[in-house]
Amino acid sequence: MKLTRSDLMSLENYASQRHDFRAKVMAHKKNRQLQLGENARLLFEDRLTIQYQIQEMLRIERIFEAEGITEELAAYNPLIPDGDNWKATFMLEYPDVNERRVKLAGLLDIENRVWAQVEGFDRVYAIADEDLDRATDEKTSSVHFLRFQFNADMVASAKSGARLSLGIDHPNYSVSVDPLPENYRQALVADFD
Repeated sequence: MKLTRSDLMSLENYASQRHDFRAKVMAHKKNRQLQLGENARLLFEDRLTIQYQIQEMLRIERIFEAEGITEELAAYNPLIPDGDNWKATFMLEYPDVNERRVKLAGLLDIENRVWAQVEGFDRVYAIADEDLDRATDEKTSSVHFLRFQFNADMVASAKSGARLSLGIDHPNYSVSVDPLPENYRQALVADFD
């Protein structure tokens, strides 16, 4: 499921195909971006979203040498689901910088309070920021990388049609989406293949 150099387009090929590829990815993301209340959003990553991210980084940074491409693959491949988990970018969105500063200070540890649930099983709390700690003692970060790890029974049940739910149970930000709409459910269950 991980990407290799052979999965990527050259800078020249990407430049000619970027418009169509970007449109395909944006349409794909519609079923993978979940709003959790007014100020939190999850973008569930998969092979296509990560391929797009890498292609964009190569384009922006003008990376075309093998070593640089290998570094980008090493940085982004861990964000692709492994068949028994979901991986997501978690964003806390407060447009006003002063409000953001105050809110992030009040949301310490929120990244560890994001959960997913397969009907009939306990909640699975996200494992946050495995690559590096993004929070401080004073505030959480506005962006976190999450992994929701499921056992084999949960995966089988989800694939068989069990209801899915997602939410946050932080004292200062509590929200749930229950049940998860079918278009999101289908997109996320596909990550279990």
